[in-house]
Amino acid sequence: MAMASAANVALSTAPSSSDRASHGLNCATGTSKVLSLSKLSLIPATGLRVGSLSLHPAARTFSSARTGSYRRLKYTSAVAVSLPVLTFEGGPSGAEVELDLKCARPETARAVVHRGLITEQQNKRRGTASTLTRGEVRGGGKKPYKQKKTGRARRGSQRTPLRPGGGVIFGPKPKDWTIKINRKEKRLAISTALQYATGSFIVVEDFEDSIEPKTKAFIAAMKNWGADCSRPSLLFTTNFSENLRKSSSNVSTVKLMTPRNLNLYDILKAKKLVFTKSGIEYLNSRYGAEEDDDEWTDEEEAEAVEEENSS
Repeated sequence: MAMASAANVALSTAPSSSDRASHGLNCATGTSKVLSLSKLSLIPATGLRVGSLSLHPAARTFSSARTGSYRRLKYTSAVAVSLPVLTFEGGPSGAEVELDLKCARPETARAVVHRGLITEQQNKRRGTASTLTRGEVRGGGKKPYKQKKTGRARRGSQRTPLRPGGGVIFGPKPKDWTIKINRKEKRLAISTALQYATGSFIVVEDFEDSIEPKTKAFIAAMKNWGADCSRPSLLFTTNFSENLRKSSSNVSTVKLMTPRNLNLYDILKAKKLVFTKSGIEYLNSRYGAEEDDDEWTDEEEAEAVEEENSS
């Protein structure tokens, strides 16, 4: 099951100071040296790691970090990262964009991202599995043979769970698996994963009208940008053209994302994340550190009170 493999938890000891220095995140340049892991690991001391993405302890040393609060949910604003913009051919354009997103505090980042991932995966379950009990299986109304003097075990129905074709004991029934997560907490989980994955970011100019509707052209473009189509990748754009949809539809390892379907699981799974320039601008406006979230709506206030009372 995708949920079980994505939420595989592995604990590890904290790295030394030299290891942290060699694998730390340089927020000034947007570069990152990361460890390559094949599965999602949630490591208490170093944060979240999956593929080439990592949550590093470097956030603890940010001297200019701003701190805010969603009641009990704390967040910090990490130092903005400058990312170079590539042309459609893969060369440097000379321009740069700045990524400045909200991040969960280091002591809560692991829990926030993990909760967002588990909620997202569990809410995809349809819950339609169903089995029949002995009272629901067709037939079996007549007693097969008399109670005594046969030398056999007594049996009241052929549809007993002990016989082939009988009912199922404690089998699954239709169930609603949906679990709740606050909207702001879900948004914080996505922005935290994005901010600390900048070492895997590739930013290109808007190219929706430049690409041909051919799979070969799309694979060549991804290769020019430094993304390997043989490994999981994510391409995010605010508005994709029909040519882009057709050229990428046959490449199963590349997820074409828009603001409507951006999700935490695909962010964590991708080895490379390709964003258009307009896509980065959208992330800053949607998940940016400058966004004012201090005022709560009546609905959010009621949700927070209900959650606090239930706990």
